[in-house]
Amino acid sequence: MIVGLLEIEILIPGSESLKDKRIVIKSIKDLISKKFNASVAEIDFLDKWQRSLIAFAVVSNSKSFTEDVLQKIFHQLDKDQRFEICRQRFEYK
Repeated sequence: MIVGLLEIEILIPGSESLKDKRIVIKSIKDLISKKFNASVAEIDFLDKWQRSLIAFAVVSNSKSFTEDVLQKIFHQLDKDQRFEICRQRFEYK
């Protein structure tokens, strides 16, 4: 069993409230969980309006499949103009 983890830290410059931030985070979570069948959770900066740390997890029996899915998730998010990715980290166990 291979567990893949992608963490991204994002800045949401257009967010002026926690409600604005939650709208963006919810759309990310819905898109990724439906399109890639990955688990998604906001794991830090919960009280910050313009910043978030989001984790994506994929479990598979193949490391190459897990890497491929996480790379596709990253590229999907990198195209989104509502936020900027400041930092990303991939981890496999």
